[in-house]
Amino acid sequence: MRLTGLLLALLCSHSAYCQQKVFDIRHFGALSDGRTVNTVPIQKAIDEAASQGGGTVLVPAGKFVTGVLTLKSNVSIRLAAHSLLLGSTDRTDYGPGNAKPLIMASDQHHISITGKGTIDGRGTALLKDIYNKLNAGTLQDPEWKTPNPWHQTRPSEENRPKIIGFTRCDDILVKGITLLHALDWVEEYKNCSRIIIDSIRVESNTFWNNDGIDLVDCKDVKVTHSFFNADDDGICLKSEDRNGACENVYIAHCTVRSSASAIKLGTAGYGGFKKITIRDIKVYDTYRSAIALECVDGGKMEDVDIRDVRATNTGNAIFVRLGHRNQDSVTGCLRHVHIENVTVEVPKGKPDLGYPMEGPPLRYPHNVFPSSIVGLPGYPVEDVVLENIKITYEGGGKKDIAYFGLDSLGKIPEDPSGYPEFSMFGELPSWGFYVRHARGVTFKNVQVFSKEGDFRPACIFDDVSGLILSAVQMK
Repeated sequence: MRLTGLLLALLCSHSAYCQQKVFDIRHFGALSDGRTVNTVPIQKAIDEAASQGGGTVLVPAGKFVTGVLTLKSNVSIRLAAHSLLLGSTDRTDYGPGNAKPLIMASDQHHISITGKGTIDGRGTALLKDIYNKLNAGTLQDPEWKTPNPWHQTRPSEENRPKIIGFTRCDDILVKGITLLHALDWVEEYKNCSRIIIDSIRVESNTFWNNDGIDLVDCKDVKVTHSFFNADDDGICLKSEDRNGACENVYIAHCTVRSSASAIKLGTAGYGGFKKITIRDIKVYDTYRSAIALECVDGGKMEDVDIRDVRATNTGNAIFVRLGHRNQDSVTGCLRHVHIENVTVEVPKGKPDLGYPMEGPPLRYPHNVFPSSIVGLPGYPVEDVVLENIKITYEGGGKKDIAYFGLDSLGKIPEDPSGYPEFSMFGELPSWGFYVRHARGVTFKNVQVFSKEGDFRPACIFDDVSGLILSAVQMK
């Protein structure tokens, strides 16, 4: 069955069970005073709906505080207009050990969160409580005092809860809701199938590792008509299982703002990414790449089709990287990529300047970085088509900032195990595109413009075979 057929069937099945009995959380004792922790009555409503074969748990208008909720098969949480589900600001309400997501489910089917209401993780207040407990010694986390690459200290991800965390679940619908202020990835769907994410709004700039949405080894997914404003990656696909993959994923009609990359496949890529379709994406004020395809853990990334992306004030346009940071001998492959109808404006300065949590600035002066397609020696990126691409750079590259002559190409590090980012190789010898270790690369109607003069050539192709350039403009 094609993806559209699966999604139609999913919508019909959700409609059938959601028409069952409604369980108003107030009838189970929930109070909308914005102070009382209502975990027990809300969970009772979910359990009662599940015991009757399914139904809708209604969160009515008002402010309801809760700790961890466990969603069960055939149960829908419906957030009424003007309803506000507030995450507890007490770390102990997320369980001992690793922090659990605010709404979690494992091995369930036909579950949904819908409506016009809001779920607020209240990350800033929760973070304050975590620090207080760490300092008091009532919460243990050996990593939190270790400075990270940004010279900050922070609790590990395991001590910070997501808002939504679904694992090994099938037939999922998340529609219409607003998600605010998570303290970790906002929502994670792991080893799930038949997922619809539609018309949601995500605003989360509270702390690091605030991806807007993470799809991990998921199949048959549709993400549409949604808005993501995240401190970390906006829409991110990952593969953590060597035998798993993100497969048959459709992402369209979304707007993304990120202090990392807007649309990213990777970095975790142990299994693979197959049949990924992306359409009509608007990107703005994004620190790293508008499009980042990063296969660095031995998996396979293939059959990726991206079209109609418009990005303004974004640090990089396109970054495609095949690396090898996994410790075993498996080297992945990255092939069959089609990117078409992309327009990007790349500034000189920091695109996310002024946002609550900015991406980490580079610690050295540099000229504007080009887009990149980079494989490994003996393991080229294969079969990449770029068509109808227009990238406008502020330009102004100067030798006194960093000089890299064409006779120095061999000095550019391979860095196979490095964290994949467009700045990972340091200063690069071109301002438009840098392509290395690739086979079967086509540029068709590609335009790269530099508003100010740059001493570097527009494009460098190093160890590239089967290169086709058609109607390419560089100025």
